[in-house]
Amino acid sequence: MHTLICGSMAYDTIMVFPDQFKNHILPEQVHILNVAFLVPQMRREYGGCAGNIAYNMKLLGGHPLIMATVGDDFDAYATRLDRLDISRAHIRHVPDSFTGQAFITTDLDDNQITAFHPGAMGFSEYNHVSDAKDVTLGIVSPDGRTGMLQHATEFRQAGIPFIFDPGQGMPMFSGPELLNFVEQATYVTVNDYEAKLLQDKTGKTIEELAKHVQALIVTLGAQGSIIYANGKEISIPTPKPAEVLDPTGCGDAYRAGLLHGIQQGWDWDTAGRLASLLGSLKIASRGGQNHQPTRAELCELFRQHFDYSIEL
Repeated sequence: MHTLICGSMAYDTIMVFPDQFKNHILPEQVHILNVAFLVPQMRREYGGCAGNIAYNMKLLGGHPLIMATVGDDFDAYATRLDRLDISRAHIRHVPDSFTGQAFITTDLDDNQITAFHPGAMGFSEYNHVSDAKDVTLGIVSPDGRTGMLQHATEFRQAGIPFIFDPGQGMPMFSGPELLNFVEQATYVTVNDYEAKLLQDKTGKTIEELAKHVQALIVTLGAQGSIIYANGKEISIPTPKPAEVLDPTGCGDAYRAGLLHGIQQGWDWDTAGRLASLLGSLKIASRGGQNHQPTRAELCELFRQHFDYSIEL
């Protein structure tokens, strides 16, 4: 049972400014803003929604297939995927382009200034869901606009259940387009901010939107998540993390847990708890793909936090 993950592959360049932005930005002068921040700390991480989701699914023993478009600079990431035994069969190279790039500068108050270059993501429609075989579940996560529209339609036409995960891509779509995504999808996942934006754009309440899908999931950060399914609201707690170091990729980890639970046919209480556990583990490490729990460790942590057992 393969899970097809349509979404972005990206490098995240993360820089730390050892001061506060507010000390260097004059509000009355923002119309002529010209600032430079010295960043002694910098690291480069492997990221992108599809890459992060696949990484977490592999930790769970799943079979992720990434469907994405990448640029000429993808060799290092490709080597990493090979080492992790994650298939590159549906990762398409677009010549004369860069792989998606996020440049993130964080200050001491955890404020962030981010610049994102989509690069090869703009050609995501080159890939087709029908190219992948033995797929029983999918997800449409942030990617190129045309590609997201196309892949959702292709999942629906193929009769493959899928999650619609608009994420940071939501501003690219109109209200009617977002409603069409929801009507095509089997499941929808959003965070609390995205949930409000989705309601504003579609003119529908969360409860009304949930009627179109088998489950609509709203994540609430440290407050857990709510799963709207079968006319019920299921509250999912979040285990307290060992540390709070970096939220980058927490949502992707959560979605991997959901996908695994759906593939296994678990109830929403269990799938949601596994998703929350993954998000809690991820936030305790820097970057989207540096946490490395074994399946045995995940099962034991699940038992400790939720007082019953699962098998992975």
